[in-house]
Amino acid sequence: MQTTVDFKALAVTGVQALQPYQPGKPIEELERELGISNILKLASNENPLGASPKAQAALAGALTSLELYPDGSGYQLKAAIADKFGLQSSQITLGNGSNDVLDIIARAFLDNSRAAVFSEYAFAVYPIVIQAVGAELQAAKANPPSHDTMPYGHNLANLAAKVTDKTRVVFIANPNNPTGTWLGKDELHRFLSRVPEDVLVVIDEAYTEYVTDPTFPNALAWLEEFPNLIVTRTFSKIYGLAGVRVGYAASSPAIADMLNRVRQPFNVNSLALAAAQAALGDDDFLERSVATNTAGLQQWFAACADNGWEYMPTVGNFITINMQRPAAPLYDALLREGVIVRPIGGYGLPQHLRITVGTAAQNTRCIKALQKVLTA
Repeated sequence: MQTTVDFKALAVTGVQALQPYQPGKPIEELERELGISNILKLASNENPLGASPKAQAALAGALTSLELYPDGSGYQLKAAIADKFGLQSSQITLGNGSNDVLDIIARAFLDNSRAAVFSEYAFAVYPIVIQAVGAELQAAKANPPSHDTMPYGHNLANLAAKVTDKTRVVFIANPNNPTGTWLGKDELHRFLSRVPEDVLVVIDEAYTEYVTDPTFPNALAWLEEFPNLIVTRTFSKIYGLAGVRVGYAASSPAIADMLNRVRQPFNVNSLALAAAQAALGDDDFLERSVATNTAGLQQWFAACADNGWEYMPTVGNFITINMQRPAAPLYDALLREGVIVRPIGGYGLPQHLRITVGTAAQNTRCIKALQKVLTA
């Protein structure tokens, strides 16, 4: 069917200028393209141990009521989150993944008369949700590659300098994706103390459960002190539930009230609600996931040292390596070895590859594949 209508021109201004988010290449697509099997995907920071066994059992139980709409309020999951972290259910907003929560925040507090601040090299969804509602993008320069402790990391002085009278939201990822860099407790607390109280600060803690450093900040503990703080978390990473999509925001009840006015009533499906509630109580699975990741990071650090590979500091479940050459050809060569990683040229880092930490065997396979393509 042909038409003379320019549908791009019909879209709102912010959407016209957006570029769609580019997800990692699926296993099935690579199998079709190259005719190979036994694909190893280390591109999307998924848990190599799979999903919590308790979550899988809960999913099976939830299959008996698929004809019913999910609990639109998410009452039981919100109560479980509140109980685990010492919060009130009225502080919780559920989302179809934490991406959905970020979009809800933007729709609730931003428009074309307002602005939002985020860091260079920060999670790609921040500028997408800001621009989609027509708000002004205020990107702050990150630390330079030569920074002595946290190259490519968030520079809080630069973030603070970007805050203007138009700013209504600041987005901070801690740890950050795709760099793996992080902010310490004291510096982040000082930043929150300096931000005007009518500017919301979103601290995205998608990878926080992987961090083993006892001095790493837990932003949930600051919610009472900073009424303008929103903390987002997800069940997609350490809990292994990326396929069912569920995340949440914790904030003051007043902010949560605004977010829940925008949130669609059935944005989290029944399977996700059941799986997330069960996963939240599976401490054994979390401990195994942390141990696997901690050992895997050490494996990668050693490989980088042995091979002279330069990597960014990381406490997440991935490592970002500077290949010292255009990374796209290396990414393509790794695909032909059956290994999927993540090139991050779209973040302004065309020489870097982000690689998910897998099991010991998966890491070994990826390291050997990387050695092969670099010497080919």
